[in-house]
Amino acid sequence: MPLIAMTREMGSLGKDVAALVAERTNKQVVHHEIIDHLASKMRLRKSHVIRFLEGKAGIWERLTTDKTSMSIYTADETFSLAENDQVAVIRGWGAAHLLRPVPHVISVRVCAPLGVRVRRMMERLNTDDRDFVENEIKLSEEAHGAITRRHFGISWQHSDQYDLVLNTERVTIGECADEVVNLLDDPNFQETPESQRIFRNLATAAHVRSALRQDPRTSRMTISITAEDGVVTLAGLVEPGQEPKDAADVTSRVPGVKDIVNKLRLAMPGARHIVEG
Repeated sequence: MPLIAMTREMGSLGKDVAALVAERTNKQVVHHEIIDHLASKMRLRKSHVIRFLEGKAGIWERLTTDKTSMSIYTADETFSLAENDQVAVIRGWGAAHLLRPVPHVISVRVCAPLGVRVRRMMERLNTDDRDFVENEIKLSEEAHGAITRRHFGISWQHSDQYDLVLNTERVTIGECADEVVNLLDDPNFQETPESQRIFRNLATAAHVRSALRQDPRTSRMTISITAEDGVVTLAGLVEPGQEPKDAADVTSRVPGVKDIVNKLRLAMPGARHIVEG
C-alpha cells in the first residue's frame, strides 16, 4: 500500500485528516513517536527538542543543538517508521519532502487561510487573545520554513512540492480524507519492485549516515554516502587522525548493507577542501 507523508499548517485540521485516513486504512499515524528517539540520540531533553523544532528555543538551547545531527537522525527515524507496514501516515518531520523521491509515497499538504486558522486555534485554546495565537502560528511557520530551507532547499508552502494540497476552509475533514484515500488506489502511487528499490537505497543511506554520526570514531566525518542494492559507497576526504577503515567498519554493521566501496582518502595536513555530505 502507498505511504502518506503529510505536512500541515497549525490550525489547518491536518491532524484530524491524518487520524481519519489512518482509521479508514486500519493503520497507524505517527508523529510524536520520533521525538523520544531523536532526543535520546542527541542526548537532549525531549522538551529541548520540541522547543527547538517549534522555534521557541532560548539562545542556549539554539547554541547547544547540533542541527546537522538533528537532520541526520530525523531522516534515520523517518525511514525506520516508513519501513513499518502498520504505518499509513507520517505527519510532519519533513517526511513529505524526504520521501518524495519514492514513487509509492503520496506527499500531502493540509492548509487553510491564516484568519481561519487563527479563529480555530482561539476556539481550541479557549482564548480571545488573537495576537498571542497569531504569533504562535507565525513562530511555528517560521521554524518549519527554516528547517525545510536548510535541509531540503525548498519552501514548504509551495504547492508544487506536493502531490495533493487540501484547503480546509470549505472542504471538510471527511472530504479531505476521501481525497487522500482515493489516491491509495491510483496506479501512479502503487508499490513496484522499482519503487521499493528506490526506497531501500534511500533508507540504507540514511541508516548508514546515522550510524556514522553516532560512532565516536566517525561522528565528525563529512563524507558522501550512496547506496545501490545493498552496496554502499563512501567517498570524500577525511581529516588527519580519522581512519577510512573505521567508516567501513561502522557501515558494515548496518542492516541491509551487503558490500562497501570505500573511496575515502586522507586529506593532506593543512589542505582546504569542501566535501558534500
